[in-house]
Amino acid sequence: MREVAVVGVGCTGFNSISPDVSYKEMMFEAATRAYQDAGNISPRKDVDAFISVAEDYWEGFSIFDEFVPDQLGAVLRHLFTVAGGSLIGFATGYMLIKTGHFDVVALESHGKPSDILTLYDVVSFAMDPILNRPIGGHPFYVAGMEMNRFLCETGNTKEQCAMVATKNKGNALRNPFAAYGADINVEDVLCSDTYFDPLNQLDISQPADGGIVMILASDEVASRLNDNPVWVRGVGWACETPSLESRCWGDAVYARIAAEMAYKKAGINAPGDEVDFAEVDDLFSYKELQHMEALRLCGTGQAGSLTEDGITMADGYLPINTSGGALGMGWALEASGMQRLLEVVLQLRGQAGSRQLSDVEVGVTQSWRGIPTATGAVAVLSNI
Repeated sequence: MREVAVVGVGCTGFNSISPDVSYKEMMFEAATRAYQDAGNISPRKDVDAFISVAEDYWEGFSIFDEFVPDQLGAVLRHLFTVAGGSLIGFATGYMLIKTGHFDVVALESHGKPSDILTLYDVVSFAMDPILNRPIGGHPFYVAGMEMNRFLCETGNTKEQCAMVATKNKGNALRNPFAAYGADINVEDVLCSDTYFDPLNQLDISQPADGGIVMILASDEVASRLNDNPVWVRGVGWACETPSLESRCWGDAVYARIAAEMAYKKAGINAPGDEVDFAEVDDLFSYKELQHMEALRLCGTGQAGSLTEDGITMADGYLPINTSGGALGMGWALEASGMQRLLEVVLQLRGQAGSRQLSDVEVGVTQSWRGIPTATGAVAVLSNI
């Protein structure tokens, strides 16, 4: 079976608002940078297929993929649209190359929540229309309920969740792509306004605009395009029930299943020992702890203590979210998974600037599509 590598990346953003550019301009800028990074390839000649990760409800257009080809150089070419998280789009590109029918695939995802006047109403619209949506209220109450259950079942604490927010916003200060870097402490988080008990204001990621394009290539052509390819060792994805009434509240089952799928492909048996660093979804601070445990980076109930002991800091044994995560970079809607993936690629290339980790060979990235879904994906990457 042929291998697959990331050979080009391009990013624009992330910013809390971007009134000076349209989503088309963001896509074009990110694509131009990615094509240049992949050895100045031509999308019209060198790219075999294109993938856009987009959801019509976020974009405000039906059949949004009609608005994609021009900016990517994909007019009259193979174009696939994935209405889901961008890491699932990444898995789609990986599989397209694995078929042997495509050698180079361009993957695009973006988010421009500042253009959405009723952002959280769109989230609410995804709730069950009979049992849940009529309850009304801000949809993030679901996260407050889940956080309560997770802390109760695992013994992790609210203070340890606040440490996650403090760490990630601090990491974001060293990331030029991050919109919400801040020098805060645990007390700042705990004293911020309570939004969805026990979630405080600083426990919750804020929206951000930006776009990312990545170029994937088969091993036959990867070395010709880039001297520093990052290899995709395994991918996995899973959906638990979307029903609030029947899902598992204390455990991120979707992340656990997706991780096992990715680890099996990558040949990883003990993730806590074999993975050098990880980028996991932290739309809410407790989610980082929940996802660490679901990915078997630690045991159940251990994520909080590892955070408290500094193990997940950038200079710790198992760095988590050196990018700043969603808490530091911002919540980019469907592009959030590729935010995490971008950091893994840059770290494995040795191109992460002042936040560069030393001697890293294997990185894991994980995504969650957000409330009210229980959908996620995992990818394992390495530079060897």
